[in-house]
Amino acid sequence: MKVSGIVIVTGPEETALMQRSAPALQTQVDELVIVANGPGSVDGGVPHGVRVVRNGRLRGFSANINAGVAATSGEYVVGSNPDAVPGPGAVAALVGFGDARPRCGVAGPKMVNPDGTLQASRRSFPTLAGSVVRRTPLRMLFPPLKWQRRHYLLDAPVDQPIEVDTMLGAFLLMRRTMLEELGGWDAGYQLYVEDIDLNYRAMKAGWERWWVPAAVVHHEYQAVIDKRFFTLRNWWHLKAMGRFLRKHPERLFALW
Repeated sequence: MKVSGIVIVTGPEETALMQRSAPALQTQVDELVIVANGPGSVDGGVPHGVRVVRNGRLRGFSANINAGVAATSGEYVVGSNPDAVPGPGAVAALVGFGDARPRCGVAGPKMVNPDGTLQASRRSFPTLAGSVVRRTPLRMLFPPLKWQRRHYLLDAPVDQPIEVDTMLGAFLLMRRTMLEELGGWDAGYQLYVEDIDLNYRAMKAGWERWWVPAAVVHHEYQAVIDKRFFTLRNWWHLKAMGRFLRKHPERLFALW
């Protein structure tokens, strides 16, 4: 089997989003699994031919991705959020790119916002100072998309594939052999930073990560922690970043 798809769904709101995104993904993969995260998720609206893996309790995003990977068998695995809708041929473009580059472990699409503008889904690995600005009220004084252009790769080409540090985990094509080598996603993350951790470990193991603009995915990026401060989600992000730094202490020297 060539390509497996995984959609993670938590609660009725994401179930409604999945009813639009899952059919678009199903036509582009050889098998599709929906991971229902916790009781009450995915009570209906599952496309015909799609399998559902149910968790008896809420689990983190990484644990759900790993459950989906274990339930599938494709050479490539597409991990997708329910609010990410692939355009025609998006998965084929990512797979074709991966086939042409045997060391490409992760391939990400060009993500676009609902208004059609380019989404800043490709990024460099985070630095301490940059993270402080993005996750505190300092972002009101120093808007990240203006002051951190290098982090968001805003001046990089947009019409050709580029090798990047990391990409948003909302829609990624991953090579199964890479996932097996890395031991999957780190289930110790509750939410946030797990995609950065995966890409960082892939980099350490010699796997390439590529942004492929021929693949287009429409993504309604919520970015909740970019809009409010001192919330539970901000605390989750802080804990996740702490875990990342404990695992990769060399990043403490990447100050800016």
